Amino acid sequence: MRSAFYDRTGPAREVLQVGTVDTPEPGSGQVRVRVRVSAVNPTDTKTRDGTTARPFDGVRVPHQDGVGEIDAVGAGVDAARVGQRVWLWLASPGGAGGAPLAEWGTAAEYCVVPQEQAVPLPESASDELGACLGVPALTAYHCLFTGGSPHGTNVLVAGGAGAVGHYAVEIAGWAGATVVATVSGPEKAELAKQAGADLVVNYREPDVEQQIRALVPQVDRVVEVALAANLDLDLGLLANGGTIVTYAAAQDPTIPVRRLMTANATLRFVLLYGVAREELAAAAREITVAVSEGALSPLPVQRFPLDEIAAAHEAVESGTTGKVLVDIG
Repeated sequence: MRSAFYDRTGPAREVLQVGTVDTPEPGSGQVRVRVRVSAVNPTDTKTRDGTTARPFDGVRVPHQDGVGEIDAVGAGVDAARVGQRVWLWLASPGGAGGAPLAEWGTAAEYCVVPQEQAVPLPESASDELGACLGVPALTAYHCLFTGGSPHGTNVLVAGGAGAVGHYAVEIAGWAGATVVATVSGPEKAELAKQAGADLVVNYREPDVEQQIRALVPQVDRVVEVALAANLDLDLGLLANGGTIVTYAAAQDPTIPVRRLMTANATLRFVLLYGVAREELAAAAREITVAVSEGALSPLPVQRFPLDEIAAAHEAVESGTTGKVLVDIG
């Protein structure tokens, strides 16, 4: 099969190759998916460049997310799944919750994953939407639901136009929360509004806290992309007993212990790859319900052919808005 791969870490154009590798076969409890679209996450580029390198032997086929059709199943998997259109999560590398690695990532014509990591995609959903889910939607769901449902609460989503932020806005709204999103400019503000945020505020403006308080007096939960930069604002808005959940680590914050104690605040830190497989599988099922109800939408996308996978990785590394997809067919 045709596949992208690398056998050492480094810059995209130096290490990424496209060629022919053996087609994987599904083992017990696994399915093989004929991939149509593969998605690139920042974690994929960081693993490839060595920032978050994990040991591997031979070659690694990158990318965790994608969409395609099951074409073969292993022992113990219902044969009726052959032909299902599915969205994929955490294909490679790292597995889920400490589980063994899947055989291949999604940047290949075929990918083998444990059956629960190939989730039936509702007919109403486009391939673009299916490919955009994975890491961003699972991260957003976990940030919102860990410790309880956000239904009836006020949620602040920092970086509401980013991939995780986009799905945090949509999933929080679907769950029945009032949603405030912060962004860096007019273009991103429009994206957050389209995702359904009840209020969108430019965090660079001096009266951010006052603008938010005009809609909600306090927030119960913050989904945070830049804890060090935003912790002061978060604590200024946080209700007593509220929770700040952060999923990114650009720099380490200074922790104001007394303010956190006074607020009876909870700080939670999320790294998807350490979350139990059962939790992720349950989250994937709920995300699919939201998709079937029309609550989730694809991000703005940039598409690249498989032969231009290095350019796709560079687009992610440049901080492009939206989602970078690689067409496999």
